[in-house]
Amino acid sequence: MADDDTPTFAIPERPVRRYPRRGGVEYDGETVFLLTPADDYEDPELASLVEAVLEDDLYRYGDWFDLPMPLYLVHDEETGDTFRVAVRDGRIEFHVLPNTDSAGLRALYERLVARSETAWHVRRRAE
Repeated sequence: MADDDTPTFAIPERPVRRYPRRGGVEYDGETVFLLTPADDYEDPELASLVEAVLEDDLYRYGDWFDLPMPLYLVHDEETGDTFRVAVRDGRIEFHVLPNTDSAGLRALYERLVARSETAWHVRRRAE
């Protein structure tokens, strides 16, 4: 994919982190980038693709959540960006956190494109 075709991953609004009295952390607002492959991929195949890219030396990541889908907290060592990556319903989702910048999202996208043999459609959802 040519550089001109790479999505910018512009973040129109960042979520705001809150710490409720009952504990934990919550976010007000959301920006999610939905990456859908042109070819059919099952969720386990997409999760394997994500993990293969994340295993490069540029990332620290973990899947510590007991959920019915893969959900990773990802830190890009090169850009310093931290964000969540989920795999569900035949697509990969990049969930923006309050300090996430576009560079980290774009870098992971480019690495996923380089590792896969399909075109990708990227859509942004912001609330």
